[in-house]
Amino acid sequence: MAVEPASQVSTDDIHVPPVAVLGGGSFGTALASIASSGGARVRQWMRDATLVDHVNTHRINHRYLPEFRIHPDVVASSDLAWVLDQAQLVLIAIPSGGFRQVVRQAAPHFSDDAILVSTTKGIETDSFLLMSQILEQETGSAHIGVLSGPNLAAEIAQGHLSASVIASDDEQTRSRVQAALSCDHFRVYASNDRYGVEMGGALKNIYAIAVGMAAALGMGENTRSMLMTRALAEMSRFAVAQGASPMTFLGLAGVGDLIVTCSSNLSRNYRVGYAMGEGRTLEGAIDALGQVAEGVNTVSLIVKRASEENIYMPLATGLYRVMFEGVAPRDMATALMRSEQSSDVEFTLPREDTRRAQQQTAARDIPS
Repeated sequence: MAVEPASQVSTDDIHVPPVAVLGGGSFGTALASIASSGGARVRQWMRDATLVDHVNTHRINHRYLPEFRIHPDVVASSDLAWVLDQAQLVLIAIPSGGFRQVVRQAAPHFSDDAILVSTTKGIETDSFLLMSQILEQETGSAHIGVLSGPNLAAEIAQGHLSASVIASDDEQTRSRVQAALSCDHFRVYASNDRYGVEMGGALKNIYAIAVGMAAALGMGENTRSMLMTRALAEMSRFAVAQGASPMTFLGLAGVGDLIVTCSSNLSRNYRVGYAMGEGRTLEGAIDALGQVAEGVNTVSLIVKRASEENIYMPLATGLYRVMFEGVAPRDMATALMRSEQSSDVEFTLPREDTRRAQQQTAARDIPS
């Protein structure tokens, strides 16, 4: 039986802008219903006309959320211009591999003052840009944000209590997204560390694959706890070197997202790792999943960048060797035990080091 969408927290005193959701996957579908339940006009863009017809006729996204009944006021369409017409809030839930192409197609139809929010947790292969940086590059908008956190779409759709983070330099973007998406089972917190929140969402996918492998191999709870904790150290180490705030990784977009992604069979990256731990090839694990697992692409990018910038990431490096160089999965954890013994807690670097990293990031030119 399909789960009905839950009711929205009262927004009687708040203007709810028209919302467009780009992407027909599970998270975009769940967010579309949340926004619609709050009184917004919501249109959802999907590439597949067959899926559009099924959603509009049956109110179910049978491909990605078959147990969830979509809010009756959500209208799906494959006409990008129509979906974006007059939209003041645009939620972009497109896999990283196709993100730039869709944004480039959509950009002429964005309203001048539209708020543009990425919900995608990935990194572009050729440029090493995060999705919000692509939005900046393609649109020049001042109203760009990132929505990230421990957000398994199926649980959000089922009405389980969940929370996320809207990160933006722009206060209006943060407050408008909070107003549009906060409801009785979904709470949106705010952050001004857009880079840290977005990088946390991309990095944790790597380690979910590693923990999935460990689970399939029958490694104990101690082992999985160790892997997650050292993963958090690596995540913060890498992101702070790029200019993020270390404190971001102690919140929902850091440790919160890491825990849920490394602990749930609903996590696509965890399932890829589990399948490889059972003996499948990487290609076989991806085929069995049938959806995009962003961590597969991200691990190669992160290991390459870490090597270039001399950032110590033994767990990510070990995972890369398992996935792409034929090393046995069990050897990944063994290699971690043989790695350099350093400080346990690394989340709060000296203030001057954090400031220096942030200044270096701000001084970089984003490629045109």
